[in-house]
Amino acid sequence: MKADCTLDRLDLRILTELQRCGRMTNVELADAVGLSASPCLTRVKRLEQAGFIAGYGAIIKLAKLGDVQIVFAKITLADHRREDFVRFIDAIRGIDEIMECHHATGGYDYLVKFVARDIGHYHSVIEALAKREIGIEKYFSYVIVESPIVKRHYRLDELFAVR
Repeated sequence: MKADCTLDRLDLRILTELQRCGRMTNVELADAVGLSASPCLTRVKRLEQAGFIAGYGAIIKLAKLGDVQIVFAKITLADHRREDFVRFIDAIRGIDEIMECHHATGGYDYLVKFVARDIGHYHSVIEALAKREIGIEKYFSYVIVESPIVKRHYRLDELFAVR
């Protein structure tokens, strides 16, 4: 199975079940998708090898550990050459407080999600970035007060309908 191959309904059902519960046994997964254990395991291994399954992990409820501050920042670069984008991404890749970075269209270049201890911690991180010579022209910060909806599972059957 190549990474660019077409998946069938069973593959999508396997992926759907695994994103809901990555710790389920192969027998439980096989039952959930209507396969016997051996072919199910073969499909899972093929999906892993083809890169459709990036990994397995626990979803941590940060609020149980303590308070954190989530901040989204719209970041605009001063210049827009390929090397400017590469320099920026290379510079932020190792920053632990950055959880996501999205190259966007519109009035800014990147939407970046930070998770910090508090506003002061975020401020020190973003100010240190602004002082570095990585091409940041301006940024706007959006402090998250509450996240009433956070989904961690994709609707694969809707996104990639198999006929």
